Amino acid sequence: KRYLGVLFDKIPNGKVDRASRVHSFRSLLRPPPLKSQVELDPWKDLSYILYTGGTTGFPKGVPGNHIGMTSYVNDVTEDVAGDHLREGDDVYIAVNPLFHIMALGLCMSLGLNKGNTTLLMPMPQVDAILETIERYGARWLLGVPALYRMILENDRLARYDLGSLTYCYCGGDVLPIEVFNRWKERFGVPIYQVYGSTEAGHVTYRRIDREPKPTAIGLPLKSRECIVVDPETLKPVPPGEIGELLVTSPYTVKEYWKKPEETKYSYVDLNGKIYYRMGDFVRQDADGELVYVERSADIIKHKGYRVSASEVEAVLQGHPTVIGACVVGVPDAKVGERVKAIVVLKEDARGVGGADLLKWCRERLASYKVPGYIEFRDMLPKSKVGKLLRREIRDEERRRISKEKRAS
Repeated sequence: KRYLGVLFDKIPNGKVDRASRVHSFRSLLRPPPLKSQVELDPWKDLSYILYTGGTTGFPKGVPGNHIGMTSYVNDVTEDVAGDHLREGDDVYIAVNPLFHIMALGLCMSLGLNKGNTTLLMPMPQVDAILETIERYGARWLLGVPALYRMILENDRLARYDLGSLTYCYCGGDVLPIEVFNRWKERFGVPIYQVYGSTEAGHVTYRRIDREPKPTAIGLPLKSRECIVVDPETLKPVPPGEIGELLVTSPYTVKEYWKKPEETKYSYVDLNGKIYYRMGDFVRQDADGELVYVERSADIIKHKGYRVSASEVEAVLQGHPTVIGACVVGVPDAKVGERVKAIVVLKEDARGVGGADLLKWCRERLASYKVPGYIEFRDMLPKSKVGKLLRREIRDEERRRISKEKRAS
């Protein structure tokens, strides 16, 4: 199996030089458990170094200390899951890889922290996931929006009994309202949103005792302090107004690993506290919950207007023949940026063209938000955890424009 895995590039191929501080995983399993307690400083000693997903730039190392991880793990276990989580008798299925902060945190809080079964899926293969949920009676699920859509679109879905699913969490990207509604209608349970980042850890959660709203990302955890500010002045905006989200916690490490320039840009000192700039625009609703609006890098500036890429994508994905959409701004000397949509149609879609989708958008969007171009593709670029890589599409468009200018 290993030979075939290497042959088909399913298993990393290469050698790691053995050194005094390099150990194989198997060698660590051989000795009996330590009887003496390990001495460490939970504030200063590192628990991990995770790397950012690279959706907005080159991946950066984020060091995490032990107290930082336990702060949000305990918040999730006690304040979010609470009495809904069965200690020692519950089942959580992890589809996201453990180098993703959401999956790592939920594995610790729902699984290890309470001695519960955790099902690790090595590949996001939908039928294998559905079979595992049915076989082990998984009650807790974490996935990116693309996973929930893939499950709903699976033509063998009716074969599986997913009645055990009770608490479904979604993070890592914008959850389309259409997917939120279809999931609730199909399974009778809602999708709760979770929000955070590699740098800040878990930040907000939709609480189980509240009926979830499709656009709300929830309330901050006890160990996290959030403020919504004007991105230019860094002054707080009034409740209900859109601004950039800043997050701080007394427990977390506030720097990138050996990246002082990136640290200086992403972390700011406000009134003696170091905040991390999440790079996301949000607003606070009447119930005090945060509502996700857009990634700052994904705001398209068209004719003086600010166009939300995710809003246009949500409208396109609401079309019955569209399974995926990516909207980006294409540089234009006259209007700043033009709105372009890359669309993936369902396999059985027939007779649908760009004119049909533009008509669909005009009926649901303000005129300045309607795409000027629509391009059809077989697939969209995504990260290993399923997040849409708009940056790759933007870079591709800029290279195309640069090439056209040189040719002319």
